[in-house]
Amino acid sequence: MNSIRIKAGRKTYELIRDGGFSLDRISTFFAPAAGPRWLVATGFDLTLLRTGLLGRKRPVHLIGSSSGAWRFAAWLQPEAEKSYQNLMDAYIRMSFRRGDSAQSVLKQLIEVVNAYIEDDALPFALASKQYRLAVVTSRARHLIASETLWIQSSGLAICFLLNALSRSRLNSFLDRVVFFSGPTRPRFCLHRPFRGSFVPLNEVNFKQAVLASGAVPLAVAGIRDIYGAPRGVYRDGGLLDYHQNHDYTGRDDEVTLFFHYQDRIIPGWFDKRLKYRKTPDDVLDHTLLVFPNEEFVRHLPLGKIPDREDFRTFIDEPLSRIRNWQETVKRSEPLGEQFLELVESGKLKEVVERL
Repeated sequence: MNSIRIKAGRKTYELIRDGGFSLDRISTFFAPAAGPRWLVATGFDLTLLRTGLLGRKRPVHLIGSSSGAWRFAAWLQPEAEKSYQNLMDAYIRMSFRRGDSAQSVLKQLIEVVNAYIEDDALPFALASKQYRLAVVTSRARHLIASETLWIQSSGLAICFLLNALSRSRLNSFLDRVVFFSGPTRPRFCLHRPFRGSFVPLNEVNFKQAVLASGAVPLAVAGIRDIYGAPRGVYRDGGLLDYHQNHDYTGRDDEVTLFFHYQDRIIPGWFDKRLKYRKTPDDVLDHTLLVFPNEEFVRHLPLGKIPDREDFRTFIDEPLSRIRNWQETVKRSEPLGEQFLELVESGKLKEVVERL
């Protein structure tokens, strides 16, 4: 029995139902800001990495913020599967103590990044012809740029209130900055709704951008003055682009693949508690959403997908958390194979639901 559900936006749904879908239609693979929830995507990612089925006819854009960007940075490495495994192992084995400062947490994250991205492999990663990476970050301004926790907290509280009125009001405190590999900027940066800057990735700023994209406010110190980018403090890309927030395709016959940990798509970090706030339907027209079903989640440790709260829950029992997360990774191994079987057998059009 399949452990995944699949939903599609209007145009992708029509493409699938008409029998016109193939993996070569996928022009973008998107990964959300998810914290430890990304661990449920590991089996899906590794299956696609091993088979090499994406980007066979044209480069596929790998677009992500926070842990999504961390996942995809491994895809560009010379030994991509090994790099991805190193990321999993180093991430799962992170351990924190009560009272850890944002700077000490950043130091641990630097160790994780160094564990799976080698400096001498960066030229290879940047030259990849199969994959194009886009790392989404948020450049903080005013109160949110401060590393003094009470000041930063005050800024975040103001942003929450402003965002409840309109997402556009966040522009007073946050600038979207997209770091990209490849010869040209990602197409979504040229679409009219896009607001922000775009900066080429290079050997100097690659790790800085990846770290910045996962610099969770309050918990992790920001990354200052990234090489080649506007000066300032850079934080988690999920602040502005928590889940899918743009149409990443360029043509009607293209598809954005999105493996998610749930079926709700939330535009930004500040929208999590705003049940009425969602990504517009037309933005998702070309999206193919894949996510674990409820039965699968019920059989995970503690009956849930890992999240950042696990660090607090098991702060005195890190080995228990590590075992739970390793078990989640193990149980997630078949999800990619299940997806490919649906595609290759033609059964995808029988199970796909409207998004």
